[in-house]
Amino acid sequence: MTSPALPSAAAPALAARPQPKPWIAAIHAYVPGKSTGTDGAALIKLSANENPLGASPLAQAARAHAGDQARYPDPDSVALRNALGHLHGIATDRVVMGTGSDELLNLAAQAFAGPGDEVVYVRFGFSVYDIAARRCGATPIVAPDRDYGTDVDALLAAVTPATRVVFLANPNNPTGSYIGREEVARLHAGLRPDVLLVIDQAYAEYVAAEADDGAFALAQRSHNVLVTRTFSKIYGLAGERVGWATGDPALVDMLNRIRGPFNLSLSAQATALAAVADQAFVEQSRAHNARERARFVAALATLGNHGLRPLPSEANFVLIEFMGALTAQAAYLALMDHGYITRWLPGQGLPQCLRITIGTPEQMDHIAVVLAQLAGAAA
Repeated sequence: MTSPALPSAAAPALAARPQPKPWIAAIHAYVPGKSTGTDGAALIKLSANENPLGASPLAQAARAHAGDQARYPDPDSVALRNALGHLHGIATDRVVMGTGSDELLNLAAQAFAGPGDEVVYVRFGFSVYDIAARRCGATPIVAPDRDYGTDVDALLAAVTPATRVVFLANPNNPTGSYIGREEVARLHAGLRPDVLLVIDQAYAEYVAAEADDGAFALAQRSHNVLVTRTFSKIYGLAGERVGWATGDPALVDMLNRIRGPFNLSLSAQATALAAVADQAFVEQSRAHNARERARFVAALATLGNHGLRPLPSEANFVLIEFMGALTAQAAYLALMDHGYITRWLPGQGLPQCLRITIGTPEQMDHIAVVLAQLAGAAA
């Protein structure tokens, strides 16, 4: 009797390993903002769009008394959903919570797209959209931008019969661009009813009330609009990972079916609930950001003859385009020498740009002075 042949020693080693799906292997992992320099030294972190004022004192106090850590948290975050619904005039069955809005963006793609489908978003949009599309096997389709911002006509032109989801960040990250109510409505009107429009409003609380883009109202009266928000930015709870979304109850139901069953911890729910109750802190953060962003942009505008161009922003950061002798990379490295870590974006197709979070008045004044000195020296 002939013995079975043994595997050849020359056989590829990978043949004996689990193989990822090709669409998963094609993903480039999300790269967060750094907090240290190239030497590992801690720097003032202006790379992740965190709130320089921290979190509400009420939220900080609530975290210390969040409850019995040996018990599971409320799987449905009912108290928090009720509070958000009351604040925004939304029925509770139209609210779903997520581990940051990132979870909800991924779930939206997973629930409504898959292999053979397409997910559309604008060039220079939030980098998670590409991951969300590929994670469920869909094909990401990138529409051209208009001067780093959203071009509604280009987005609509990118839609095909295979399109299932369109992502719109408004304000956009990393560019800070913003489109108003009429453009958002025009985008929605141009989509088929079976295409899900996800409006990512991570920075919406920084936008003046009179400039509201109408996304909440659109989600209230439409079956194919989902609006996502986060507690990581203006609420200052990035470390707690709390996000939420609102839309038609049928959309919310689909996300609830596939989200983590206990996705918000006890402390996340307690601190977010207290943060919602402290809208005075939100207003203070909004006013601080508007004031310091305007001062910073005005200072940078004087450097136009040196090739520095601050792009219009409605968020808590400013994207600066470097078009002169001073490069974005050189400015990035020099700012590290001065104690600041900002966001240089070659991995997102923006090697000519720096994104700088709005920090304290002293930090923004110092950075403006450093950039002026660098630009003058490079000229």
